[in-house]
Amino acid sequence: MKKSDVSEKIDRILTHKWLALPIFVGIMALIFTLTFATVGAWLSDMVGVLLDETVIPAARNALVNMNAYEWFTSLVCDGIITGVGGVLTFLPQIAILFFCLSLLEDSGYMSRIAFIMDKPMRKLGLSGKSFIPLLMGFGCSVPAAMGARTVENEQDKQMTIMLVPFMSCSAKLPVYGLLAGAFFAKGRGLVIISLYVFGVLAGILSGLLFRKTVFKNNDAAFIIELPQYRFPSMKNTFLHVWERVSHFLHKAGTIIFAMSVVLWFLQNFTFALSMTAESENSILGVVGSFIAPVFTPLGFGVWQAVVALLTGFVAKEAVVSALTMFYGFSASAASNEIMAALSGTFTPVSAYSFLVFVLLYTPCIAAVTTISRELHSRKKALLLVIYQIAVAYIVSMLFYTAGTLIFGG
Repeated sequence: MKKSDVSEKIDRILTHKWLALPIFVGIMALIFTLTFATVGAWLSDMVGVLLDETVIPAARNALVNMNAYEWFTSLVCDGIITGVGGVLTFLPQIAILFFCLSLLEDSGYMSRIAFIMDKPMRKLGLSGKSFIPLLMGFGCSVPAAMGARTVENEQDKQMTIMLVPFMSCSAKLPVYGLLAGAFFAKGRGLVIISLYVFGVLAGILSGLLFRKTVFKNNDAAFIIELPQYRFPSMKNTFLHVWERVSHFLHKAGTIIFAMSVVLWFLQNFTFALSMTAESENSILGVVGSFIAPVFTPLGFGVWQAVVALLTGFVAKEAVVSALTMFYGFSASAASNEIMAALSGTFTPVSAYSFLVFVLLYTPCIAAVTTISRELHSRKKALLLVIYQIAVAYIVSMLFYTAGTLIFGG
């Protein structure tokens, strides 16, 4: 039987008028289950145990035997290794997620998804071609925004770029895993999936708003060639996974490393540059406490949570590093231990509100810079940042208010 005949038979099911979307949702649900609730979660726990029971003790003992200064030992073990390690524990989940998505792409199924999504996307004034860059946004907003170059229609392209930040990038996954694992241990997978769904819904509603305001009368054409199905190439798949993993490791080894050092210094020194054991008197404590009241209506008006969000402007993974350092729990800590450490700041309701804010507020600086360049407009990029922060604040406040009324905090 010819490959074209096989592809046609498969397409009768996978692109069926009524079955296509349920099948796609089912495939994504399976991927998320593998990533967040089963294999990925187990591997992440193993990485955490390795760091806490082997790496950190070995580093601490080595520095003590070398008679290193106490502050330097604290910087290396409590700052750098703890900060970077808190992010690295989620590396297996990111690898599994991209492995599954690479299989779908290499098999030819991704093109079918664009074809399937053309009709729903037209309700936003977009074509099915815009769906691929938006789907890439679940990985990273930077290549997703650049991927919109394949969209021929200029208004279509710009609107796609402005919707990309609402797709929950993989850099936010460590934050989801940390708080969802602590406060919603049994339903961690469902909580994380709900955040992805809310991000998509926020993108849809924003798209409808943009269509009525910024991008009026946008009629996008749609032409796409559906390739034949094929067995995914393991070489291509692993190369793609390594590309994403190496990018993550590079970020952990540079941006997160530098951020951990800066956070350790600002948390342990006052404005008079004297070392302090009281974090609330540190530079971070003073600055964060000044801003914190603004976030009280969202349920997390404390300096630790606010400073963690501020570090997210540099890299979303830094939010985990900040929380790990501020509250002193280890990378392999059990869910109940992390919950106990964070219970003075978060309740389950406020923790979910915090996650919603992380989901919706502006992406990292690298993504904002890329979006500005691809839009050829700093003004539009700035307005998008302001819009996202406003949406994040309002939606988080609504979730916290409603959750408090229903569950009592």
